[in-house]
Amino acid sequence: MPKLINRGMIPGLATAFLAAIAVWQLATLPWNHSLQLSALTLAIVLGMAVGNLTPPAWLAGVTTGLRFTQQKILRLGIILYGVRLTVQDLFHLGPRALLLDVIVITAILSLGYCLGTRVFGIDRDTALLVSCGAGICGAAAVLATDRVIESESHKVSVAVATVVVFGTFGMFLYPFLYPLTHLTEHAFGIYVGATVHEVAQVVAAARAVGSQAADTAVITKMLRVVLLAPVLMFIGRLRGSRSTGAAERMAFPWFVLWFAAVIIAQSVVHLSPPLKGKLIDLDTILLSAAMFALGVSTRWNQLKEAGPRPLLLASTLFVVLVSGGYALTSVLAP
Repeated sequence: MPKLINRGMIPGLATAFLAAIAVWQLATLPWNHSLQLSALTLAIVLGMAVGNLTPPAWLAGVTTGLRFTQQKILRLGIILYGVRLTVQDLFHLGPRALLLDVIVITAILSLGYCLGTRVFGIDRDTALLVSCGAGICGAAAVLATDRVIESESHKVSVAVATVVVFGTFGMFLYPFLYPLTHLTEHAFGIYVGATVHEVAQVVAAARAVGSQAADTAVITKMLRVVLLAPVLMFIGRLRGSRSTGAAERMAFPWFVLWFAAVIIAQSVVHLSPPLKGKLIDLDTILLSAAMFALGVSTRWNQLKEAGPRPLLLASTLFVVLVSGGYALTSVLAP
């Protein structure tokens, strides 16, 4: 069996995992209770700082390990992300909540891709990454989509940045909107879960309204996360259908099937809360290590070259999520 890890990877792997553990602990400190910045967000910010402020000579020694982390460790993290979900989550809120999530994801991905490529003149990869981040589950969706389309690092960083900006803004906007929507607390929780970017941001926005809103928001959000698997398989099939070479056909995201298998296993095998908590913590560390590696490989000049257009696309999608999501919730979950 071929060796997956060689000696030259160890410095980069050690650096990535030490950084991941640090931001994982940092995200739990009191200063972050109101901001609710996820460990993934903090990891990419730290990585970008290291990558742009550290002498190139030092970075050369960790590049191999960071590249391995950004690719292989990321896939493992996405597979393990399924431990947070079960098939039963689909049935807790009924078919209307699922229909709402499907409409939101389909509309945001279709609109984002068309607007990004045809109106704002953004390349296809960036448009798709920004749309997946807004429409499904934030940074995790961006990372998972990147493993399917294999885009450039700075495009992923741009997409994650839009998730941070507009998801954070949404955390403060939604509690302010609650009395204006005239929705019940239960329905408002569905609205939050179907339209806010990150899971942590969903929790923060809904908890500011009430416990019932928080419960329904988290389950609705989990339904969106479950839908990540079929979306990635669809994207992978589209990319594969355009290829002619054997190597390109093998680029189908097989890790998505393992992701789905973990979700199904969660529905059959009951994990004890302590074990499940440890697996979720491990997954957070794996994904944070990948985000740190991604950040290190991103340069400020690459982000500047992207220009304001991805931000314009993300802002447009945010307005559609807030307004269109409210309209859909009023009809499907009154």
